[in-house]
Amino acid sequence: MKSLITKASLLFSFSMLLFSCGGGDKKKAVTTDAVAKKTSKTKTLDIEKPQLTFGFIKLTDMAPLAIAKEKGFFEDEGLFVSVEAQSNWKNVLDRVIDGQLDGSHMLAGQPIAAGAGFGRQADLVTPFSMDLNGNGITVSNNVWSKMKPNVPKGTDGKPVHPIKADALKPVITEYKNSGKAFKMGMVFPVSTHNYEIRYWLAAAGIHPGMYTADNVQGQIDAEVLLSVTPPPQMPATLEAGTIYGYCVGEPWNQQAVFKGIGVPVTTNYDIWKNNPEKVFVMTKKFVEENPNTAIAVTKALIRAGKWLDEPSNRAEAVKILAMSQYVGAPEAVLANSMTGTFEFEKGDKREMPDFNVFYKYNATYPFYSDGIWFLTQMRRWGQIPEAKQADWYANTIKDIYRPDIWKKAADLLVAEGNIPASDVPTTDGYKTATADFIDGTTFDAKDPIGYINSFSIGNKDK
Repeated sequence: MKSLITKASLLFSFSMLLFSCGGGDKKKAVTTDAVAKKTSKTKTLDIEKPQLTFGFIKLTDMAPLAIAKEKGFFEDEGLFVSVEAQSNWKNVLDRVIDGQLDGSHMLAGQPIAAGAGFGRQADLVTPFSMDLNGNGITVSNNVWSKMKPNVPKGTDGKPVHPIKADALKPVITEYKNSGKAFKMGMVFPVSTHNYEIRYWLAAAGIHPGMYTADNVQGQIDAEVLLSVTPPPQMPATLEAGTIYGYCVGEPWNQQAVFKGIGVPVTTNYDIWKNNPEKVFVMTKKFVEENPNTAIAVTKALIRAGKWLDEPSNRAEAVKILAMSQYVGAPEAVLANSMTGTFEFEKGDKREMPDFNVFYKYNATYPFYSDGIWFLTQMRRWGQIPEAKQADWYANTIKDIYRPDIWKKAADLLVAEGNIPASDVPTTDGYKTATADFIDGTTFDAKDPIGYINSFSIGNKDK
């Protein structure tokens, strides 16, 4: 026993001697070198402003911001980011313009309108597209009961999708004949939702109304009166009977199903397959003063998008988004659309793997053609009151959409091994012409005037 104690004492003394002679410091130095090596791999930029505050609205498509923060992608870039929920889209826009927020999750139409002459004017830029698809159009149970007989059924007895607004047209006529205006909600005058619900209605010959300088509500000649409701308030407004339907992002369509107060009838994937949705926006001044910071933010968001599009990560993403500081909706509601399905009527849950896309199909790249589509809709409905030359569309969007920033960020991520080089598109900023719309109309961003003139409802330009 004594021998064992002596041996133990000698070993302890020897180890202490090594430590006092630098053995412990050597181990510490190796650890420090390893951390430095990791940092040098990911933090490649001299960050001008490391402490940042970003805004968002409580919608599923704010996910890249939540993931970049929770998974440490911002920190990997030397950024210390606070992410704060905002009350409405106007507040988001004003706080970014006024410098109270360094950047924000924003409607794609907001920076475009700010640079194109509609609403508050400012020089805003987007280096990052946050997602594709993600919206739906929901109607009240009463409206659905009137629409449903007009919808074709499949062999399984369920409605055939996509459901066109043709099924709604007789219902609107019924309301009109009884002296009632048909009212629907969307989230903001320059939101994707406004243009999508207008597109869906007009494709069935239903006039959604025009904007003029004197009528900023966009209700001239309208057969459906569209009004603004903040996304989280949509279900309650529908339940109260103030509106009879709405177009909004998730989880607020699935919330209507969950609460049993409404039925989603179509998604924006069916209105325009793989359409662009939200963008991340900063001021031009911020980007010019903090170019490396802008690139670092974009890097973190691209990584977040990639993480989100790994199917095995969606369940964890749902748990993160359900946190009160982010979307704060029940996990079951978020999972309805985030895990590759979408529920229409209660119990009619269908496979929809591309309902929420955050990375594939070059979802994060800010294509000029996406921005030009929004400009054509602003002109179509009168938010841009005067006809413009074709080159105006291209020149306007190039001041707002900044694929050059995205490309710098992506090239660094490729060099670091965080994304494959094949994920960086070779492009002039324009997608090829597509007819992937609910009415089959072809959109060619290089011929914006021809596209505007192709519609029977809306402005026409020479």
